[in-house]
Amino acid sequence: MSFYNPSVSVSLKYKSYRIAIVTAQFNFQITQKLEEGAIASLKHHGISEAQVTVVRVPGAFEIPLTAKLLFEKGFDGVVAVGCVIRGETTHYESVCNSCERGVMDVQLSYQRPIGFGVIMTENLEQALDRCGGQHGNKGIDAAEAMLKILEIKEKLNETKSYQHLTQGSFQ
Repeated sequence: MSFYNPSVSVSLKYKSYRIAIVTAQFNFQITQKLEEGAIASLKHHGISEAQVTVVRVPGAFEIPLTAKLLFEKGFDGVVAVGCVIRGETTHYESVCNSCERGVMDVQLSYQRPIGFGVIMTENLEQALDRCGGQHGNKGIDAAEAMLKILEIKEKLNETKSYQHLTQGSFQ
């Protein structure tokens, strides 16, 4: 079964992008599948293996800083994959909020896309459903989102007048 979203069409003009996948190692039985999905999606959309660097970090909390460091080294886009499963303490909320906010801050500061494939679930079953189970593979979705923003950025950079751009121009 393929989980590629048929409504996501990516047409990148520039094929020399440097892409990083930042994978949290905590819950690695889940995050490894998310990473594999992201790699497969990038390949599916014409990104070569030589253009992709995989960086593994201890957990989701470390993803934003790693993405920032990668952007400082010239990477064009990042796919962030991780898995945070609710436990018995409030640690879950802290990690989820810090990761999400950190990723958003980094991509806005650097004006480069980060596909957010960090799943935050109540239990292991929900996580399994989102790394290739009945809800697809969120690593694939994150890679496609990042590539789509790169495509939109290309089109905006090539356009001298924005008045004629419509939503249809970016589909």
